[in-house]
Amino acid sequence: MAEPDRPGPPTPRTAAASAAAGCILAGTAAVTIAVLAGPGPGFVGYVSEAGIAGSGHALTYRIGVYALAAGVLLLAAALPPQLRLAAALLGAGSLSTALSGTVTCSVGCPLPPFERATVGDLVHGGASITATGAIVLAMVAVALHRDAGRRLRGLAAGAAAVALPLCAAVGLAMLLVGRGSLVGVLERVVLAVAVLWGVATAVVLGLPGPPVGFVRTGGAGATGDGDRDPPSSKGVDHRRPPS
Repeated sequence: MAEPDRPGPPTPRTAAASAAAGCILAGTAAVTIAVLAGPGPGFVGYVSEAGIAGSGHALTYRIGVYALAAGVLLLAAALPPQLRLAAALLGAGSLSTALSGTVTCSVGCPLPPFERATVGDLVHGGASITATGAIVLAMVAVALHRDAGRRLRGLAAGAAAVALPLCAAVGLAMLLVGRGSLVGVLERVVLAVAVLWGVATAVVLGLPGPPVGFVRTGGAGATGDGDRDPPSSKGVDHRRPPS
């Protein structure tokens, strides 16, 4: 009796996906600990306030941000090769995330137009906004790519449908209201959506089986999730040729 199929050894992409999920979860945990345990103003302030120089939990926050940057970069490496735009956007998001952890903001993380900001505040704020925007655009790039596969496209479309209006709301609130509980809550929800999408995408990419994103050509039943039709004799002429 034939032995059942067994999953093959992990490929570099599946290994990168597993590492990405681990880094994103570890980074999120570290940043969450720093935010909750720090002396910050709760939901009224920005998440970045946990990393202000001199804070007792600044190191934990910074380690978490660097872990998140590594996770986003590993997720870019784990994407199928046809998703080059999404991978490039995630790469940019990773670099911006690392920059936001390197350049910390001052007390209160002030930003214009309601507060006077230092150069460091502007660099940190710009890097944080760029990182979030790049990751959300990567969701859109995956969702719109027809060869990404049903699972990846479904995850990306759902995350983008939530993140895009929230990002717009954060931008408007920062311009019209300024720092406060509204911006603080919206920022945390956007970051939570990005984390959930990153982990879920990494899990899908790390599953054993045919490559995610495989697309058959020439068939009406083609799929983008690596599903292959079983061999069929339909349309094959089994008649022996005349001797």
